[in-house]
Amino acid sequence: MPAANPAPSSFPLSQFVLKVHGRCDLACDHCYVYEHADQSWRLKDIAISDETVAVAAERIAAHAKRHGLQAVRVVLHGGEPLLLSPARLRAILGCLRSAIEPSAKLRLYMQTNAVRLNESYADVLLDYQVRIGVSLDGDRLANDRHRRFANGGSSYDKVVAALALLRRPAYASLYAGILCTIDIRNDPVAVYESLLEQRPPRVDFLLPHATWDSPPPRYDARTPYADWLGKIYLRWRQDGQPMRVRLFESLLSTAAGGPTGSEQIGIGPADILVIETDGSWEQADSLKTAFDGGPETGMSVYQHSVDEVAAHPEVTRRQLGLAGLSKQCQECPLVRQCGGGLYAHRYRSGSGFDNPSVYCDDLKELVRVVNTNVAVLTHGMTEAETPVPGDLISQVGSGLGDADVLKFLCGTQLDITRALVRGVADDLGSHEMANEAWLLLQEADRLAPHATDEVLAHPYVRAWAVKALQQKDSGQRDFGYLSAIALAVALRAGMDAELALAITSERLYLPGLGTALLPGASGPSRASVENGRLTVRGVTGDRWLPVASLQAGDIEVSLDNADPYRDCHKWPPVNDLSPSEVDNWRQTFAQAWESIGTDAPEQLPGLRAGLRTLVPLQADPDGLMRASTARHAFGAVAAALADPDALAVMIVHEFQHGKLGALLDLVDLFDPAAKQLFSVGWRPDPRPVEGALQGTYAHLAVARMWHTRAVRGGPQQERATIGFKQYYHWTEDALLSLRDSSVLTPAGQELVGHMAASLALVAP
Repeated sequence: MPAANPAPSSFPLSQFVLKVHGRCDLACDHCYVYEHADQSWRLKDIAISDETVAVAAERIAAHAKRHGLQAVRVVLHGGEPLLLSPARLRAILGCLRSAIEPSAKLRLYMQTNAVRLNESYADVLLDYQVRIGVSLDGDRLANDRHRRFANGGSSYDKVVAALALLRRPAYASLYAGILCTIDIRNDPVAVYESLLEQRPPRVDFLLPHATWDSPPPRYDARTPYADWLGKIYLRWRQDGQPMRVRLFESLLSTAAGGPTGSEQIGIGPADILVIETDGSWEQADSLKTAFDGGPETGMSVYQHSVDEVAAHPEVTRRQLGLAGLSKQCQECPLVRQCGGGLYAHRYRSGSGFDNPSVYCDDLKELVRVVNTNVAVLTHGMTEAETPVPGDLISQVGSGLGDADVLKFLCGTQLDITRALVRGVADDLGSHEMANEAWLLLQEADRLAPHATDEVLAHPYVRAWAVKALQQKDSGQRDFGYLSAIALAVALRAGMDAELALAITSERLYLPGLGTALLPGASGPSRASVENGRLTVRGVTGDRWLPVASLQAGDIEVSLDNADPYRDCHKWPPVNDLSPSEVDNWRQTFAQAWESIGTDAPEQLPGLRAGLRTLVPLQADPDGLMRASTARHAFGAVAAALADPDALAVMIVHEFQHGKLGALLDLVDLFDPAAKQLFSVGWRPDPRPVEGALQGTYAHLAVARMWHTRAVRGGPQQERATIGFKQYYHWTEDALLSLRDSSVLTPAGQELVGHMAASLALVAP
């Protein structure tokens, strides 16, 4: 029996690789288990024992219960797990399920070469809902470079037959995706097309394991792996992302400040332990490529709990995030996306893992390719449709941004939102209503992608997706909003559709469209869209309240007082508006737009392209102006109603924050590890670099606006002159502090230089 557990560790672990068989029926020459530095497989048990499975399951269950984990993931691995018989496999799965399920939801996976996969195995895996990942390196030519039997025979036909089995309706729920190890001698487009033929839900492209002691082949190219992946990325994008690609989606997610879904990139803490066939606790298998004994901890499930393993120095180091990276990585402006690369790939004799990845140059180049060619959810755009403006930083840095630059930023924001929504969809599990909504959304996007764009461009869709990703393991995610998104797209597309709903409120809000009032509704129901009308089953007297619109000149924005995710602003929003209050907003907005046209006409092109939503805020009890933007709600400005000239300033000021946030999603302007604080004139408390940069950028536009008012003269000239001088000096002082600091990247220095030049145009 296991020894008693110590006090909980500071961080829980939720992913466990269970080595159920230690041998393989293939002889792949790039295998990290058998062909690299660590050869400990020779000394371990050939297959895991029933006792080891039981003790391991007890350890995992105890850890989940102690830390209150909602779910844990166990991956059956090897060697080759299908070297076990179907009966033995069933016994192991039954043991895991019965031991762990009382403490946490158990999500089961298997990684296999699939050459032995048949209906007998598939039936067992179906009974326990084991998601199956299959190793395949591309077409026959690509796959046969490495994945052969010991006698040299090809494994390709058997793997393809297994994938055909997984595509059958009876087994489709098991098909998790394909793992493809890169060989740059293979044609990337041919590899991509051959994998696409297998219709995988997702593909993992893996860099071949290498270290500084044993670097990867480059064949006289500087970044051959980035070049190879970049060709697939652009093709995948143009094809409309017909399959998920974890590496690309992770780069998009980390660019937006979201989590990584891949061990290969990102600075998130490591969350995985391996249980070997003999019960040994080990770190990630990839460490077998570094040195003999690389993944060993010296601990076993028979003597040590998960918390004890989590306290191992090498495991702890991988929880440090940025602080656990080499100095060179910490100082790199791209660190939040690449995260130093795969831990094993940093190894060098003498300095251990305190190095950048051996693929450092490739990762930098791949980040650049992805950030300047942002992907979409299901459909894609051609290069000509989303060119990266050559003057992006100068346009934004001037405090202005013409229509083309703002359209580009809007497009990248939409693409990031699509990636985040797909990230939520990646972990729907067995949630039937959410899966039904996701299927409808995918179908609608295929038939009417522009309708999907309209809904996903609603600012608070991203706010919802970010929150849902943050709550991934909390069990509190609002999947009902995903249903609302799908219904909104169906309405915009003119599709007929039907979805299950779990009604928790008498209001059903559809993003960007309006609210269905459902008196007396509660619990499970179904909603249908037919002939452009939404109907909720079992509800009588339902009423539709469309989102109000504000029009002025050639712009129309929504006045949203209903989206449940608009509460991400600094102050509380208004929940209900009377018809007269809506009319007051319409009149004031029209006058404010006229004021912007007079006092800041250079801002109009950007606002026309990017401003989508105004959210009414509750008024300040002391009569002070209130306005706000949210980092994950590009295109929205929240404000309390004020006089038109004041509202004009607030709109310009807050839209600047959104504009700079959109640039920060694409370009690192400062070192994310910087601790320096900046004293600024507009706040009593010192600000971190992003806060100082955001405030300076917003005040630059306000200073120019007050300058125009002061020069024009009139009864408000004195007030305008005072306002201009105040904002001018605030901005000037902050720009000097930022320029003289050491925390800005070259792009950040360039941006600050353009801001300073723009401010100089209105110097007193």
